[in-house]
Amino acid sequence: MGGARTAGDMVMRLQLDKKMKINEAKAYVAEKLGVTLEELVDVVTMSELREDLGIGLAHVEPCAEANMGMEAKFKIAEILDIKINSVEKFKKRAGIK
Repeated sequence: MGGARTAGDMVMRLQLDKKMKINEAKAYVAEKLGVTLEELVDVVTMSELREDLGIGLAHVEPCAEANMGMEAKFKIAEILDIKINSVEKFKKRAGIK
């Protein structure tokens, strides 16, 4: 699984945040994204899906429409229903609930 090129980063976050085993985390991410496990590890499918959902791309040139950094993390936290420390800290400092 290739990190931000597929869904490896999201699987890892679930393993850390919800103490899931890798297969359980993969199944959870696939369900939340509405893809199969095979699609979850496919670079082309996930690149398109990540772009459509605004959850960041690690291997393309930045453009004005692309969600990157904190914006992508906000979307990942929302989609996966998890807390990401940097997002929570940003919300606190910005006064966002």
